[in-house]
Amino acid sequence: MVSSRNKLRRQEEEAVDRPAVLDGPATIFEGGVRVPAAAHALISFREWVHSDRFPERGRVDFLDGDVELEMSPEDLYTHGAVKAAIAAELHSLVSSADLGHLFIDRARVTAPLAGLSVEPDIVVVLWGSFETGRVRHVPAKGGGEGRFVEIEGAPDLVVEIVSDGSERKDTERLPRLYARAGVPELWRIDARADRPLFQILTLTAVGYGGGQPDPEGWVLSAVLGRRFRLRRERARHTTWRYFLEHGPLLT
Repeated sequence: MVSSRNKLRRQEEEAVDRPAVLDGPATIFEGGVRVPAAAHALISFREWVHSDRFPERGRVDFLDGDVELEMSPEDLYTHGAVKAAIAAELHSLVSSADLGHLFIDRARVTAPLAGLSVEPDIVVVLWGSFETGRVRHVPAKGGGEGRFVEIEGAPDLVVEIVSDGSERKDTERLPRLYARAGVPELWRIDARADRPLFQILTLTAVGYGGGQPDPEGWVLSAVLGRRFRLRRERARHTTWRYFLEHGPLLT
């Protein structure tokens, strides 16, 4: 596996010196978004991501040779508000305990061995993953010290919130690829129904399993060593607000 990773990195370094492949044929989407035909290869996709031709809005993912675009705005109360509540609580936990880093929105995660390059809703990387080399920072081209644009490897935890335009990706394609990449824990939330679905899926030898809440809505996170549950209540003007609750640290 180490030799495969080294080979991939050499290919990426060589790609910098070869002629740009982004000027060839492309598919043009509504709004003028141009996806180069060459972007269906991961090395070229990453070259496109780090170029000034990459879209400044929306989410663009590379899924085992396919390029998927989500250009529609997020639903405010079944996506945006959910993400904000989860990110706020997780950031507080991760930061206060000095466990690692949390990233939200436009934080790109690439796992070359899984054919995956995505921008999850929320990403958590613990210090140990950086220290063992399971995850590494990808420096920004021409950037100064400490300037990074990408995480390569398998984060410890990713959160995906299902939306109308991403249901199949979030429930079928991403779990398979996150499992192939070796991401230990996948949090999946679907707040579109009468009762929000909150799952914490754990990686096993055959993919993700478990994750179903107990009768009171609690689900265990083995990565963070706590139980969590997502609570929703009505706010003003017929809107929703969300709360990510957690139990004590398990020993």
